[in-house]
Amino acid sequence: MAGSVRNYYAGGNTAKGFHSLFDDCLKDLQRVFILQGAPGTGKSTLMKKVGEYWTGRNYQVEYLHCPLDTSSIDGVIIPELKVGIVNGSSFYTITPRALGAIEEYVNLGEGWDSSKLVEHKDQILRLSMLAGNAKQKAYEHFAEALSIHDNWEKIYIEAMDFQKADDLTRKLVSQFYGSMTLNKESAVKHRFLGAATPVGAVDHVPNLTEDVAKRYFIKGRPGSGKSTMLRKIAEEAQVRGLDVEVYHCGFDPNSLDMVIVRELGMAIFDSTAPHEYFPSRDGDEIVDMYGSVIASGTDEIFEEEISNHKTAYKNMMDQAIGFLKECSEYNQELEQIYTDAMDFDKVNELTEHVQEMIHQLEEK
Repeated sequence: MAGSVRNYYAGGNTAKGFHSLFDDCLKDLQRVFILQGAPGTGKSTLMKKVGEYWTGRNYQVEYLHCPLDTSSIDGVIIPELKVGIVNGSSFYTITPRALGAIEEYVNLGEGWDSSKLVEHKDQILRLSMLAGNAKQKAYEHFAEALSIHDNWEKIYIEAMDFQKADDLTRKLVSQFYGSMTLNKESAVKHRFLGAATPVGAVDHVPNLTEDVAKRYFIKGRPGSGKSTMLRKIAEEAQVRGLDVEVYHCGFDPNSLDMVIVRELGMAIFDSTAPHEYFPSRDGDEIVDMYGSVIASGTDEIFEEEISNHKTAYKNMMDQAIGFLKECSEYNQELEQIYTDAMDFDKVNELTEHVQEMIHQLEEK
């Protein structure tokens, strides 16, 4: 019997630039292998091999997906063994807590032929610069899209009945938790359920909620209080000692998109574009923010203004994704240079070294 797999992101291409939640995702682990090496040196392949092996041994495995390459992962965690392997690229800024005792660097650069790379030095520098510039342009366009989205939200914020929103939140909190309080400290995990990628928005809501009995789909317009509601629900779970998974918005990391309390078999999430889903099984329920807290007729009264914001927002997001795609194309060229210079027998040796270390943890 194979173990289960959970998929999510620990980093995102957001309107605030690249945003990393890696330190939070790794905080409970007692052993972390940080892979060093350029694109194309086999980091993702190594992590996938390890993940597949331990899934085959009936362990739950978590894959931390790469927001810049949907075919790659940036981390793999085996929670039961409290061990993880992660991409040590600089943009994740992983902060070691006890280097040597918890974290260990694994240098895949040991497998490359430097003389081949020297031959391509100018090309490596050029592609790295072009990829960096394209990524920065993407972030600038995401920031502009957020500004447009903020103006779009204002229409609904001004039409919102905050008392009704508070009442709805209190009703849900009572429905979820009742009088339950556990005599333990809440474990809180911060993640992204999806990300803006070179192929557009990608999310893992179906996977993350597949074993959750009760799912609540929040429907509502921008600015209708979805994130605020989720934040209050997550805070209440912590107060009551319940473990909670908090999923941030891949576009605006200051906002929340989903809360899961697995001890209660409950998930509630923003089920609007770009991660729009509808009830499909027993236990699914819609929470309608528009119909319950926004003044009737708002869509019709501000139809033209809303349409203009929606069009401008989509155009800006499309441009941002276009720059991410451009960045990805440069990275693929860069990866090929390093791949051609790699001795993957050395990478296989390093994979075996990591596996041996994990086996030692299993035996303890």
